[in-house]
Parts: sequence; structure tokens; C-alpha cells
Amino acid sequence: MLGHLFSGNHTCPTDQQQLDADQSDFWNPLNENWDAHKVGWIVCGVCGIITVLFTLFSVISHAHNYRVPGQQRQILRILYLPMIYGILFFLSYRFFSAYTYFSLGAAVYEAFALGAFLLLLVNYVAATGANIQADVLYRTKCAVLQYAIVKPLIAIVTVITQEAGVLCQGTWDFHFASPYLRIIDLLSMGYALYGLIKFYKLTKDLLAGRRALAKFIAVKIVIFLSVVQNFLLTILDKHNVIHGTKLWTESNVVNGINAICICVEMVLVSALMLWAYSPSEYKMPSAGEKRSVWRAYWDAINISDVIRELVASLQYVLSGSSGQPAWTQADAEANRSYDRTPYSAKESGEPLATAPYSYEGKYGSQEYQPPAYPPQREGHHHHHHQGQ
Repeated sequence: MLGHLFSGNHTCPTDQQQLDADQSDFWNPLNENWDAHKVGWIVCGVCGIITVLFTLFSVISHAHNYRVPGQQRQILRILYLPMIYGILFFLSYRFFSAYTYFSLGAAVYEAFALGAFLLLLVNYVAATGANIQADVLYRTKCAVLQYAIVKPLIAIVTVITQEAGVLCQGTWDFHFASPYLRIIDLLSMGYALYGLIKFYKLTKDLLAGRRALAKFIAVKIVIFLSVVQNFLLTILDKHNVIHGTKLWTESNVVNGINAICICVEMVLVSALMLWAYSPSEYKMPSAGEKRSVWRAYWDAINISDVIRELVASLQYVLSGSSGQPAWTQADAEANRSYDRTPYSAKESGEPLATAPYSYEGKYGSQEYQPPAYPPQREGHHHHHHQGQ
């Protein structure tokens, strides 16, 4: 059915190249091309190891100073990004026939890390006690977190169409599924980056002292490099600048060059993240009570907070609410079900502005973080207008 829908009688040129190339003895050390390809493999492997070491040092440092889970769980998720990229693209070079699947895995985690970065910014801003228009906050969350949903769906469709023989990865021939998926991916990614940049510009004054720009660049550069490299390599391949070898097709060579570049770049990105996401601000006892190392690792993989934020944002946007006043301390006192003040702050009488955006107690190791700003409610809306 998919064959009739997309390719019809058309044949993917990269698939035909793959059929024409005898790749059965590619990793045989006696073949004539071993040395040339082994260099790329060694470069990927060495860079992958360095990236893993940088990442593990950053992650372990945060885990041993896990004092502000609301922020640090997002940081841990972001720190894993270059390591996952380095490992998966090393594997994609070694098992080049499965490149599509490894690159998809990296891209899916990239979307998740982008969402984690937004939630980190939201936690930073909420810790200042600043009031932000609910409409802006929820729509920004929707814009960024939608990519964490769309990207896995694109990956699933990509795998299905690849197995059905109608994907033709890398081509812009609209008889195949690849160009449609790439367009959807670029639109979704562009919308997510737009929301993230807009929120960053709106709140950058509140993020002073957080190395927010360096954190932003460290995440965005991964996306920027992968998009630009794919675009440039596709152009070079289309204009016959890149040629296949006896064992690798042109498509394999393009993928191999991309994998090597990414493995080298992830060393630099992991080093940048080591500085930008430094655990130094969490080493002071004044930052809070130190939690278990194992809880840090668990919180990083427990994505219930991301799901909760996405659902709350979708509910708000789909309800058609807009123009709601900022959620203030008075609102929190009048509507306890939406109170974002931590239990510890309630007991000590701390004002909302000094209370961290995190929740403790009966909700277990994953802190409960209700939406910072609730959807428009009729009673509140009526009261607001009466006051005018």
C-alpha cells in the first residue's frame, strides 16, 4: 500500500547503489580499502570516548551535589545529549547500513533535550518569583514540547517507510516519503526554536548570573550543526562532488562524513557543557539539602514532569484562553489548589519570591510540579473585571 502511495514505479537511486555494491567483506582487514575507512572509525571512536568522559564527569558532579532537583534533573538530561550523539554516530559509522536508525535515535533525544532546556529556564524564572503572562508561558511550552512528540512520530514513520522501501533517505524526489518527513521535521523544529528564542529574549534579564546564553548556545549548536551539515552534504552529493568507493555507496560516504564530523563536534560541545552547566552553584549547603545520587539518576529518566507540562499546556491552548492576568501571590493565597509555594516555604512563612520552584513530600522522589500558571477560570476572570 505504501509503495503505491509514494514510489509507484520509481526506484530510489541510493537503494540501487546499495544493491550494486558488494559490502559483505567491508570489515575484513585484508581488503584494499581497510586503511582508508579505519581512519574514520578510529576518529569516531576516540572522539566518542572523550565525549563520554567529559559527560560522565559533568553528570557525576551534579549527581553528587543534587540539591535543587527541579533544575538539576533538566540539566542532567541536557548533559547526556553530546554523549548520546557521540555513541550513536560512532555506531552509525561502524554499522553503516543501519545509519538511518542510529541517527533517528540521536534526533529523538535532541528533541527531548530541547524541551528539558525550556523547563530549566522556566524553573530559573519561577525561582525569582517574577510574574509572566500565562498565555505566553503556556504557548511557549506548547511550541517547544510539541517537538518532543512530533520527532518520535517522524522516527516511527521513517522506520516504517524504510522497511517498506519507500523512504529513499536524502532525496528530494517527492515520489518518496523522505522529503515530506523532512519538511514536517523542519517546520516542527523551527516552531520549537522560535518559541525557545522568544522565551529566552523575554526572560534574559531574569537569568542574569546563570550563564543562560552559554547554556542556550550549547544546546542550540547541536541542532544547528546537524541541520547545516546535512544540507551542505546533500548539495555536494547532488552536484557529484562526493563519490562512492568500491565498498561504500555515495550515500554511505555522505553519512560517514556526517558521522565523523558529529563525533568530533560532540567533544567540543561536551566541553562547553562542562563549563556552561557547571555544578558549582549547587555545591554550597545554602542551595538546599543534598539528595541521593541514585535519586538524581532516576529523576533524569523519569519524564513524568515533561508529560505533565505538555498536557497542561495543551489543555490551556486548546481551551482558547488568552489574555489572562499574571499569576500572583494573591492568586496563590486565594486558590490553594494551584499554589506553587513549596511545603517547606509554607511552614517557614517564606514569601513566594524566595521559594524555589520545587515540591517535596508525599509525591515521592519525582517532585510534584503543578503548572506554574493555571488555565483561565471563570470565577477568577469575573473577579478580575469587577476589580476594574
